[in-house]
Amino acid sequence: MSEVKLATETRTEFGKGAARRTRRAGLVPVVLYGHGTDPVHLSLPGHDLQLALRTPNVLLSLDIEGRTELAIPKSVQRDPLKGFLDHVDLLLVKRGETVTVEISVQTEGDLAPGGNMMEHVLVTLPVEAEATHIPEALTVSVAGLTAGDAIHAKDVTLPKGVKLAGDPDAIVIQVLAAQAEEPAAEGDASAEG
Repeated sequence: MSEVKLATETRTEFGKGAARRTRRAGLVPVVLYGHGTDPVHLSLPGHDLQLALRTPNVLLSLDIEGRTELAIPKSVQRDPLKGFLDHVDLLLVKRGETVTVEISVQTEGDLAPGGNMMEHVLVTLPVEAEATHIPEALTVSVAGLTAGDAIHAKDVTLPKGVKLAGDPDAIVIQVLAAQAEEPAAEGDASAEG
């Protein structure tokens, strides 16, 4: 996982009006939490932060008044209509520190023939990983699965150094039998013909 370096500005004004002024200037209000320190209120470049957040669990290298801090996104609030960033909470991390994050689950392969349906019960899995080595996604093979088969969290192959943080018996993916069409009722005009 690569680090994204961002310049920061320390915020001294708070409240709705100050947040609006910050956003009008092309910046995003951010709060940095963690390690028992007081929260640090920052402003980050909006466009650069938006691009960085396209990568889930991105590692941000923040230049804060001459010192460099590492952080990962904890909470991202977006404008519901336009999708612009309204506010971001960041979690302070250190190299070598283990963090718990949600990783997306992707599938590969094709189900066994028969028209069965695959249901993603969990689209993410909670895992513990070293802060600078968080995987972007977990890949699960569904090749050859038939109706009634399921993949549990404990069945997902995790990269080296990554541990499952949730229930190992939780169903991640299950295969459902194809739904049979109801037979046409006798005397139905659409069935004739």
